[in-house]
Amino acid sequence: MSEIGETCAPEAARRSARAGGRAARVAARAAPLAEDLRPVRPGLPGGQYKPLTEDGVRQIHAAALDALEQIGLSQAPPSGVEILTGAGAVQGDDGRIRFPRALVEDMLAVAARDITLHARDPKHDMLLSGTNVHYGTAGAAVHIVDPVTLDYRDSTAQDLYDAARLVDNLDNIHFYQRTMVCRDVLDNKEMDLNTLYACLAGTKKHVGTSFFDPSHVADCFEMLYMVAGSEEKWLERPFVSNSNCFVVPPMKFAEESCKVMEDCVRRGMPMLLLSAGQAGATAPAPIALTIVQAVAECLAGVVYVNAIKKGAPAIFGTWPFVSDLRTGAMSGGSAEQALLTAGCAQMHHFYGLPGGAASGISDSKLPDMQAGWEQGITNALAGLAGLNMCYEAVGMHASLLGFCLESLILGDDLLGQAMRLVRGIDVTPDSTSLDAMKEVCLGGPGHYLGSDQTLKLMQTEYIYPKTGNRMSPKEWNEAGKPLLLDTAIARKNDILAKAGCVVDPAVDRAIRARFNIYFT
Repeated sequence: MSEIGETCAPEAARRSARAGGRAARVAARAAPLAEDLRPVRPGLPGGQYKPLTEDGVRQIHAAALDALEQIGLSQAPPSGVEILTGAGAVQGDDGRIRFPRALVEDMLAVAARDITLHARDPKHDMLLSGTNVHYGTAGAAVHIVDPVTLDYRDSTAQDLYDAARLVDNLDNIHFYQRTMVCRDVLDNKEMDLNTLYACLAGTKKHVGTSFFDPSHVADCFEMLYMVAGSEEKWLERPFVSNSNCFVVPPMKFAEESCKVMEDCVRRGMPMLLLSAGQAGATAPAPIALTIVQAVAECLAGVVYVNAIKKGAPAIFGTWPFVSDLRTGAMSGGSAEQALLTAGCAQMHHFYGLPGGAASGISDSKLPDMQAGWEQGITNALAGLAGLNMCYEAVGMHASLLGFCLESLILGDDLLGQAMRLVRGIDVTPDSTSLDAMKEVCLGGPGHYLGSDQTLKLMQTEYIYPKTGNRMSPKEWNEAGKPLLLDTAIARKNDILAKAGCVVDPAVDRAIRARFNIYFT
């Protein structure tokens, strides 16, 4: 008996050591990776996909300059006329503002490049440089989508806050721009204030919002200073950008938005210069000419912003959309939309300006297979084209009319896969060394499972879905045949149960005492 015990003891110790080693490896894989070791992370460089030739880019640029000189833009506010003509633009007898080529080139020379969009938590800062890619939300959906009941209902301030809390806890969504209209807030000023605060209370990532009326800007900045701690601290790290539709395509200024833009630029807020024509409706039907119009309108914005304040941070926001020419309805999930967005990204790179455009919109009413292919294709091509800011990347349904919280959860996995495509294949002496092949093939086990190289790379080379299901049919059946939507709902509920307001409690109380806040 003692001999058996003596024989078994070393084997038991070996089994224990193996089990302990495996447990340690599992624990190490479960631990969060350092940011620079993650297989995907914000700001990876793209630019591999180029739907436009170099000659095509030059033709679009030349046509945009011709459009600004020959057609110009109408309906500038008096303040804008003064600013633009003071910089060298010309107002014709027809009231349109035209832009000499030399003026555009001069303003491009002083326009801000390599800008950082700050977040309240510095780890979420985004450097908009070169082909660095970031995915995030945007839009002004008027409905919230319930994928269980299949109902569309009015979106509320609480929905906007809940979406912000989800984004704050989803790694592959890098910024939060306003996603929904707070339809329970009837006063327009209170809507602007609630929209801004719902975003800020829910996430410390960079926030984008818009202002309905120029008279609302001052109070919104009062709120920003309260959150920042002071006006000086805000100016050090402006963590909110203004999504500004300063033009109404085709080739008209939006007077009220221009006034908002002027005020926000002077207050140090980064500007998203947003041109959102719709091909075949408010923009020309040819994809190339649609890009020409969007570029021309945004170049007018570059002149406008830099005439107010040279080097003011601004994002070249070419957001042309697509129409289904059979009906005139918007088709944001189409292949043509993906091409438009990627082509716009190339134009941003041509100018060396930070740029943003729409990607990830679904025309489907629900988070279904149609939504998956539309969001997957448009987000993948936007990232591969090196678009700095991929707006509306997740959550948007019914061609921007509906927003779905569960789609944020599903979209987090989708964007992780898209960003893995952006990262591409690392070809180095180490990754092409034959040592691992020799160890396995020449007297080794004949497979790479458990090899040192495989274990080393499984967390840094590969990305794994948190909601997506990779079970075998047998495992899936034994697990009770879980549905993807049910898993997304469970993860959504788990995040919302734990995520609270990310504004300091004392500041939150002061803001709620000063302003009428509609969410809890």
